[in-house]
Amino acid sequence: MLNTSPAPTVSTPAGHAEGVTNDEFRAALSWLAAGVVLVTAHEPPLDPEGPRGEDVGMTATSFMSVSLDPPLVMVSLREGSRMDDLLAEQPLWAVSVLAENQRQIAGRFAMKGRVSDRLLFADIPHVRGEASGALLVDGALATLECRTEQRVTAGDHTLVIGRVLTASVRGADGGPLAYFRGRYRQLG
Repeated sequence: MLNTSPAPTVSTPAGHAEGVTNDEFRAALSWLAAGVVLVTAHEPPLDPEGPRGEDVGMTATSFMSVSLDPPLVMVSLREGSRMDDLLAEQPLWAVSVLAENQRQIAGRFAMKGRVSDRLLFADIPHVRGEASGALLVDGALATLECRTEQRVTAGDHTLVIGRVLTASVRGADGGPLAYFRGRYRQLG
């Protein structure tokens, strides 16, 4: 006789057919240490005759090298974020690899619901990149200027792959700022 009983059902957490909740995923990945960077771009003025455009910045821990030849890097941006929207229109951007003593900068640009990035940049020593026009933080361990080569939608994020136009090691003292278990940390 054939067994015609229905297949057993597997209970999965709400929202994810794959069986993992947002909290479980976040907790597991919190054990992966990541470097901390500040991604910057310059938003061109709406009116060429008007005031200079605005500088925009965001803290990122999802940043990585992709290729040596050609030199490519990738940053993951929350879909619909200000930086995602800007880089959809503006192909030039920059990255400052933050040093362990730049925790305050990382925290500033990780804040949600901030009013203006102009105020956040006001007291941070920086230079404007020649290739990108984006701000590069003084004291960063390294800086890169990039041009977007490709944008890939991945879930609720956009992966932005950029060709490195300039790369510089700034000669800062100390180690990198790291992000581990939900907090900024120093190595060592």
